Amino acid sequence: MADESRKRSASRGRLIAISGHSFAALCFFLIWALLISACARPAAESPPDEKLGLRVPYVIGIPDVLRITVWKNPELSVEALVRSDGKISVPLLDDIQAEGLTPAELKEVISGRLAEYISFPRVTVIVLQANSQVVTVVGGVLRAGTLPLNRQMRVLEVIAAVGGFNTWANRADIRILRPTPGGLVSYRFNYSAYVAGKEPDSNILVEPGDTIVIPE
Repeated sequence: MADESRKRSASRGRLIAISGHSFAALCFFLIWALLISACARPAAESPPDEKLGLRVPYVIGIPDVLRITVWKNPELSVEALVRSDGKISVPLLDDIQAEGLTPAELKEVISGRLAEYISFPRVTVIVLQANSQVVTVVGGVLRAGTLPLNRQMRVLEVIAAVGGFNTWANRADIRILRPTPGGLVSYRFNYSAYVAGKEPDSNILVEPGDTIVIPE
């Protein structure tokens, strides 16, 4: 009987030891999983403005081409290139800073300056060539490269403009990489889910400087 009791005690000791090791291993695994989850950066949701349907005003950059029209003053109306210093040349006026302004803001600047020479100038500013506003498309498309954003476009429109997907394109894991002051942000676009109506908000507006990556 004594031998049997000693055997049962030894078995319980081994069970407790094994259970202790298993519990320690489980704790280690849980802590490791939590650390990995904390470090991983989830895919960004659609930008807030996208959900509200808002559109960002166009900002003039280098080397855009602008048409400046002064009503009833054709001699003052010109097509102007935004030079490498960010300025344009306008008749009667010194060089004017255009880079960083919206067309509406530049219109007000020119109108204010021209008011020194003519009464109630009526000025129109139109962007003829949005050369500074480009998006880059790489990977599984027919014509990878840069595309000028002459108007506001969504991801699918940009892909169509470069010839569409090639045969090897992974349409389910397209990434839109966007530089921001806080670092590079990645948005995911699943073409197959979008056309099936499952992810309607994923076809976001593209911004200048974006890179669209289509894996192959």
